[in-house]
Amino acid sequence: MNSSFYLLLSLLTTSALLVSAANFYQDVAVTWGDGRGKILDNGQLLTLTLDKFSGSGFQSNDEYLFGKIDMNIKLVPGNSAGTVTTYYLRSQGATWDEVDFEFLGNLSGDPYTVHTNVYCEGKGDREQQFRLWFDPTEDFHTYSVLWNPRSIIFSVDGTPIREFKNLESVGLPFPKRQPMRVYSSIWNADNWATRGGLIKTDWSKAPFTASYMDYKADACVWSSGRSSCSGSRSSWWSQELDIGGQQKLGWVQKNYMIYNYCTDTKRFPQGLPKECTVA
Repeated sequence: MNSSFYLLLSLLTTSALLVSAANFYQDVAVTWGDGRGKILDNGQLLTLTLDKFSGSGFQSNDEYLFGKIDMNIKLVPGNSAGTVTTYYLRSQGATWDEVDFEFLGNLSGDPYTVHTNVYCEGKGDREQQFRLWFDPTEDFHTYSVLWNPRSIIFSVDGTPIREFKNLESVGLPFPKRQPMRVYSSIWNADNWATRGGLIKTDWSKAPFTASYMDYKADACVWSSGRSSCSGSRSSWWSQELDIGGQQKLGWVQKNYMIYNYCTDTKRFPQGLPKECTVA
């Protein structure tokens, strides 16, 4: 391990803090939507709704600097074309960091697109898109972000679909200095979301509702300028993909990836981004 890893570790307190959210009333706040976001079942279920007038959204009460975030989501069923359901981490300010899951709706019977992106210091353009190997509207599935000083791993039901590595050693930025909050929302994006905007939202099918359960943050909570976590002992702090994880990642990317910015030479005629060419 390099010295910067230990320096970062030394900035974090060693007091163990496991945040395991079992109640949406305690752990998130519905921040917009004028009643379209609802917490139900004594805090065990949260729903976000979109209609012709507005979408809705919520955010976590805590900010985090590294952690493993899990959310069980059941996406909008039926004709969801034009809608976007988001689930992401984001910091504040003009040079923000962000880690995105976005679920792009589609016509009934056609698959959702899972859109992922990573922003470092206000710059994104690192999109990868996937189909899923199941219908995400029939039941709840777990969408996870593992964020530690080495990498960011996106997973679905425990299967990794994307890994974004820390390549600061070759001069590339990596999100590790700005605490991020968890956000989720549903909104109308029919100018681009489905087939590049060709398919518009059918408002006769509204309202559109996404459902959430079992939000869990095993993470370092940021408070008063410090991050409190069990950094040296937590299972996720130094976690990397093992051989089995790498094989699963390869399976997903071979069979279910539909767009990768790292292979889009038309988009980057002057050369692919550096992280795409570093071994």
